[in-house]
Amino acid sequence: MSDLRNPLARAKGLGSAKDGVNHWWSQRLSAIALALLAPWFALFAASLAGADAETVRAAIARPWSASLLAAFVLALFWHARLGLQVVVEDYVHGWKELVLQLLIRFACALGAIVSLLAIGRIAFTA
Repeated sequence: MSDLRNPLARAKGLGSAKDGVNHWWSQRLSAIALALLAPWFALFAASLAGADAETVRAAIARPWSASLLAAFVLALFWHARLGLQVVVEDYVHGWKELVLQLLIRFACALGAIVSLLAIGRIAFTA
């Protein structure tokens, strides 16, 4: 079988990282999850517009609401990380790419953890 890569790419070991299909599927599945959860979240947030803090706490503390909110947060940060990863891979190169990829992963992980802790604190202390 012939290798269709550029000789320089072959010498540097550049080529498929065998991760593209997994990334593609992950991004599509997280998009589907967001497409299903975003309308629920919009209606949930709209129903709480103008409510006092105790009403909002009670609404979030309901098991279904807390579960759906946690799923929404996880899908949101996962999808954001995947999308930003592609943008950085396409448009940023060299050491800046590595630094940005690490910052994106850290920021998305931190955002997801803080969000889940907030939901858990509201759900379990209300």
